[in-house]
Amino acid sequence: MIAYTYPLADLFGTMLGLFVFFIWFWLLIVVFSDIFRSHDLGGGAKMLWVLFVIILPFLGIFVYLIARGGKMQERAASQAAQQQKTFDAYVKETAGTATTSTEELAKLADLKQQGVITDAEFETQKAKILA
Repeated sequence: MIAYTYPLADLFGTMLGLFVFFIWFWLLIVVFSDIFRSHDLGGGAKMLWVLFVIILPFLGIFVYLIARGGKMQERAASQAAQQQKTFDAYVKETAGTATTSTEELAKLADLKQQGVITDAEFETQKAKILA
């Protein structure tokens, strides 16, 4: 019964309309985030771009993508590289601390085994390293 009141072509048209709406909404979010992340735009230029995109949404997004699309990709790539560099530095710092503690414990164990330090001194130094 519903097929007679809502033909298949209308269903596909509705699905296409929703798909285009979601793509446009996603582009709107991407453009706004790029406008506010951009360091080469001043406050006035950002305000003009935002007003342009709000007042004439489709035209504003298309003009922004044409005018600044290449720089969007460059900023995204540099941000990804910066995040990777920060992550790598964190991993090196964390791994370096663990290696240093392990090496110090190994040295302490060697000193204890050689009889240079007592068991009490070993436990005290071990507690300091692990704390």
